[in-house]
Amino acid sequence: MSGSSRLRAVFMGSPDFAVPSLEAVARTCELVLAVTQPDKPAGRGRKLMPPAVKEAAQRLGVPVSQPVKVRDGTLAAQLQALAPDVIVVTAYGRILPRAILEVPRHGCINVHASLLPRWRGAAPIQRAVLAGDRETGVAIMQMEEGLDTGPVFRAARTPIEPEETSGELFLRLATLGGDLLAAFLGEFPDVPPPTPQDPSLATLAPILRKEEGVVDWTWSSGHVIDHVRGMDPWPAAVTGREGTPVKLYRAGPSPLPRPEGATPGEVLAVDRAGLHVACGEGVVRIAEVQAAGAKRMPAQAYAAGKAFKKGEGFSTPPRSETE
Repeated sequence: MSGSSRLRAVFMGSPDFAVPSLEAVARTCELVLAVTQPDKPAGRGRKLMPPAVKEAAQRLGVPVSQPVKVRDGTLAAQLQALAPDVIVVTAYGRILPRAILEVPRHGCINVHASLLPRWRGAAPIQRAVLAGDRETGVAIMQMEEGLDTGPVFRAARTPIEPEETSGELFLRLATLGGDLLAAFLGEFPDVPPPTPQDPSLATLAPILRKEEGVVDWTWSSGHVIDHVRGMDPWPAAVTGREGTPVKLYRAGPSPLPRPEGATPGEVLAVDRAGLHVACGEGVVRIAEVQAAGAKRMPAQAYAAGKAFKKGEGFSTPPRSETE
């Protein structure tokens, strides 16, 4: 759209993932407000840190609102006073009530990091990687009161690379989402009606819990690889050695055959490629590790400092370290 026909828009989002979408709205619409979560304490000093969307909006000169609550009517009244044509939501982090969904003339649209109806919920990127999906994407959806249940306007697909981590996929999908949104808003509202989702194909993507990071070496090597990739960067896949936790990064298939009688978790070899660890089926290569109290390092350097004897390996970490 151009000139006086530009949509009057409000954007709602919080993390880094939402910034390309915010920028897309700013390019294509008259962006009158960015709504994001309150500043939160972070780091060892617990200093209050602003959401990425707040910082980006301030750079763009866009007013920012950070409501503590979204269901008490205050935010809905603020939005009604702005009379937006559309509200665009990307990873805001809260479910919006009907009072807000009904404010804009053309409704609320959402940029979601999956090919809906697969992976509805808070962690669609991580769940796709953990499940070993070979493809994912972003979808633009008309919002309704259900959890990511609204009809889909359009989607963009992308393969998931065999050793790609959740963190790497986050970056790619954030850019893909921003590009798809910019093209969509350039045509909206003169677009074909959205297509209803098939609920029989729906899967859920609940937020990750720290304890989910624990590696079970009886899994197949493919499962362990997907687990390490999916838990990177948070909470990280974690195993145990000599009673202390060890975080694992950069997993891939090992060329070594699994010896008959090998114990799951046993380190079979160490070389420049990393640690070669026996699984319930197959062997996995771990290229980087992080021991408790240490920095992330190449697995070979870690093994040089704490050499593995024949038959030694990893085990389940202490429960208190994963809660």
